[in-house]
Amino acid sequence: MDDIKKKQGLAVLERSVEAVPSNGNGGGPMVATADLPIAKYVTNDQKIAEERFLEEKEAEVGRRYTGIRGWFRILHVSAVIGKLALYLYLDQYETHRKGQLRHSRERMRAAQRLTRAAVYGEKLYGVRMQFFHWFMLLLRRFFIGSESSKQANQEKQAVWLKEKLIELGPTFIKIGQSMGTRPDLMPLPFVIALGELQDNVPPFDNEIAFARIEKELGGKINDFYKEFELQPVAAASLGQVYRARLHTGEEVAVKVQRPNLEATIKGDLEILRKVADFAERYPQLSENADWPGMLREFNETIHEEMDYAAEGRNAERFRESFKNWDNVHVPKIYWNATTSKVLTMEYIHGTKVTDLEKLQAQSIAPEKVNRLLIRTYLKQLLEDGFFHADPHPGNLLVIPDGRLAFFDFGMVGRITPELQSKMIDAFFHVVGKDPAGIAQDLIDLDFLKPGTNPNVVRPVVEKMFQLPPRKTLPPVSSSPRPGPRHLNCTSSPGRLPMKRYSSFTRTGHITSSTPSWRAACRWCVEHFSNSVFRFEKYSNTPTRCAPTGTTSRSTPGRSENF
Repeated sequence: MDDIKKKQGLAVLERSVEAVPSNGNGGGPMVATADLPIAKYVTNDQKIAEERFLEEKEAEVGRRYTGIRGWFRILHVSAVIGKLALYLYLDQYETHRKGQLRHSRERMRAAQRLTRAAVYGEKLYGVRMQFFHWFMLLLRRFFIGSESSKQANQEKQAVWLKEKLIELGPTFIKIGQSMGTRPDLMPLPFVIALGELQDNVPPFDNEIAFARIEKELGGKINDFYKEFELQPVAAASLGQVYRARLHTGEEVAVKVQRPNLEATIKGDLEILRKVADFAERYPQLSENADWPGMLREFNETIHEEMDYAAEGRNAERFRESFKNWDNVHVPKIYWNATTSKVLTMEYIHGTKVTDLEKLQAQSIAPEKVNRLLIRTYLKQLLEDGFFHADPHPGNLLVIPDGRLAFFDFGMVGRITPELQSKMIDAFFHVVGKDPAGIAQDLIDLDFLKPGTNPNVVRPVVEKMFQLPPRKTLPPVSSSPRPGPRHLNCTSSPGRLPMKRYSSFTRTGHITSSTPSWRAACRWCVEHFSNSVFRFEKYSNTPTRCAPTGTTSRSTPGRSENF
């Protein structure tokens, strides 16, 4: 039995299989699955050994969170979080310092209304804060460096963080992916380094992946796939993807979940809860953050992503929403080879939306790709109430014929009609430059804590409108636009007048039962899309990805927007 298990561990490492030549369209060579050693394990003893091999690998993952190894992991995670927090705090120390000085002045004014002893106490507090300031400047000099060395130091710190997150495993890789999409929170070198976590994570062993496929599908790998590429085309936080070919000839992507992912997520979340409980003891660490709430939401979201069958159903729902959009593509799901831990779908060849040089080489205008992407999201948010919630560049491709392909629907969001109505309100407040309305919208949409005073937020919003625009936009025409882009609103074919909108929202938010609800949604998408991109300078070169104009295909009798 041990000999069988040993051979099982080497099942996909033998080089005796003959590779099928690549089709030259973005993939390496594939091998015939019938020639894989794992496909030849057909006796009961061999199948039992294969299952035990997978169980042992998964148990090995679970042991990281028990006994002394569990305590070492807590210390490891805490050290990484603490060091990252220090880096980010020092990077924004000038902002924090201004807040400290403002708070100190407020304390002093309050002390002056009390007693002389209180004033002396505040002066001692100021001395202590001055020593703290000097200490922070020393740390900043050591970790961040001068202006000339800051970039290089942050690049080293970003590489360190990426490597630590990979070392900590799937949970923290997923968190790193989220941080890599937040340039408003992270320094640019961190965003660039963490962006590599989207699809460039060290893969797990093929023998584990193939054993998982056979266990989940209930048969041998060669029963479902004719050819298989041994090198994963992508490896990410929760699984990795292989290119394969079905017996019917279709080229597919096979997504396989990492071993014992459930135990890994559960153990890491327990560690993060302990860290969050520690942070809750110090109000200054959690003043603007609901750590327990964020962990609950992360737990729900990541468990949704772990269910590949649910991901397949999400993809089909998304395809139904965009069935009349000829410039949007969603891969087909092959349900006979799909379970909660293995997903088989149509393989997509294409170019990342961020690879501008390749897009331009294919005569595809990146500006129009960007415009199409934004319009698809406005439709998802304002009309469908169902949206792809993980739109990083690894999940969006422009395929050779110019269509925009969405995939990886493990993380999706759903919006109730009530929330959609609030978003419509917020949109019109932005259009109308209404700071008080926007401040209230930020609270209604849960961007700010409940109970926040809108009058405190209003000055901040007013300052936003006072900032000079980076580009001067031509005035938006109020007349209807000709052609099939008209929106069949009851009031006007091309636009929804502000007065008409106000008339049916004066007593409250619009609802999905309002006859003009869908008209309002579509008008917002149309108006926002055209306003944001009016400054674009389109090339005279014909482009294949054209969400507006005559170069894209459209469904007869239907607006190109919807």
